[in-house]
Amino acid sequence: MSQKRGLRWMDAGFRAVAAACSTMPLIVLGAILAVVAVESIPSIRFMGWRFLTNITWNLGNLYGAMTTHGGVEAPAGASYGALVFVVGTLASSVIALVVAVPVSVMTAAVLAYQVRGPLRTLLSLLVELLAGIPSVVFGLWGIVVLAPWVSRQLGPALVHILGWVPFFGGSAGTGLGLLSSGLVLGLMVVPIITASVRDLLQQVPVLYREGGIGLGLTSWEVLWYICLPFIREGLIGAVALGWGRAMGETMAVLMVGGSALNQLPQNLYSPISTMAAVIANQLDSALTDASHMAVHALAELALVLLLLTVATNLGARMLVRRVGRASQVQGVRV
Repeated sequence: MSQKRGLRWMDAGFRAVAAACSTMPLIVLGAILAVVAVESIPSIRFMGWRFLTNITWNLGNLYGAMTTHGGVEAPAGASYGALVFVVGTLASSVIALVVAVPVSVMTAAVLAYQVRGPLRTLLSLLVELLAGIPSVVFGLWGIVVLAPWVSRQLGPALVHILGWVPFFGGSAGTGLGLLSSGLVLGLMVVPIITASVRDLLQQVPVLYREGGIGLGLTSWEVLWYICLPFIREGLIGAVALGWGRAMGETMAVLMVGGSALNQLPQNLYSPISTMAAVIANQLDSALTDASHMAVHALAELALVLLLLTVATNLGARMLVRRVGRASQVQGVRV
């Protein structure tokens, strides 16, 4: 009897620990959101909606007189506009996905279907090791190798071929800018998407693929018409995961983006700065602000980034559900 009672207590304890662990991510996310939101209140009162529409980011005269607006004090001449950083974040992450998704899908298909044995293990290990490289190493590689290549080879080639297309014209400059940032982010996102898509492709039933081959489809057609539709819900989730990773990257973009302030990108090669990068870049200067308004503005920028990331993931989940329902309806009709 005592043994059964002990097992019941152990089971109750296990359930309590499991429940606490399962709620921990939600608690941590809520705590981070609450702290960032509270720290953002003075900046919201000072700038209002202009924070999202203004392109001027100026800490003002940190050692001069203060000005009052919206009931809060800030240095004279201070202006906090996030539009440049929001555009830089979205533009660089979109370029990263354009580069990373095709490469990731092709690499995942090779790992899932084309190679076997030790070679698959080796290639999978290399892909996973690529995901573990620190971002500062990617940034250094971007400065030393990628930016000169963009400046001397890729940029002039794109201008020569697609210069008539808006946003593709102009001068590649030093190579530090939007294109280099997108390429570096794409390289960093590739292993994340590849690993997820590889696991998804391995779940496609063998009979489905063999049936396609039996009907005369090529390997590419089997992948395009059978495998990818079968995993499209998971594929959307993998792309959303990569997108969130690209939007939140800091050091690599800080090193290769050009650290642009107060200027929207004019073309594919313009210097940019993202929300995460500018927080890291401006924090030291913001801490010298006696009114702490600069820190509050960075907190509001972090809040925008957090909400944008959450909205991206929620949108991906809604899209997955819609795609899943459409697939079920088509299956019923068939």
